[in-house]
Amino acid sequence: MEKKQEVSLIKMFTSTFTLSMFTFGGGFVIVPLMKKKFVDELHWVEEKEMMDLVAIAQSSPGAIAVNGSIIIGYRLKGIVGALVNILATVLPPLIILTIISYCYDAFRSSAVVSFAMRGMQAAVAAVIVDVVFNMIKGLIVERNRVGIVVMILALIANSVFKVNILILIVVCGAIGTVNTMSREKARKERIG
Repeated sequence: MEKKQEVSLIKMFTSTFTLSMFTFGGGFVIVPLMKKKFVDELHWVEEKEMMDLVAIAQSSPGAIAVNGSIIIGYRLKGIVGALVNILATVLPPLIILTIISYCYDAFRSSAVVSFAMRGMQAAVAAVIVDVVFNMIKGLIVERNRVGIVVMILALIANSVFKVNILILIVVCGAIGTVNTMSREKARKERIG
């Protein structure tokens, strides 16, 4: 395992800015990129903690990319880290959208841009599938039977019965909280 690098605000800003600059296709695409950068490369966050932070970011209102950046920034450098990561996350889309708005007519009719967007859609789908498999792998490695059952039931509820995603998030969050609290209590009883 490589040595953990010192957390600096400049490095955090440049890392998050770069991730945000090249994240196309929605918030979930940034999750594996953040894991690769902050867990695998910089070793600032442990993998399990990263998944927990992503779960918190996902269950909070707003864009997951911004929420994830806020939580990671806060975890690493407190309020200042959160503010630095917010700026680093929102600047690239702001810059890109400003440029596109000035050149909108050229982008709208460009076949090259259209083909590039179709190619990015395929890449985004692959990245999202990777995130799902990593989360499933985490549940299996931890032998979290309740998590696996909740995941399967949530999938069925959403895809078959069209249960509103907000209801699923609240219910699954409550089940996860109760499960974690009972597991912690059982662990403490075994130790004590």
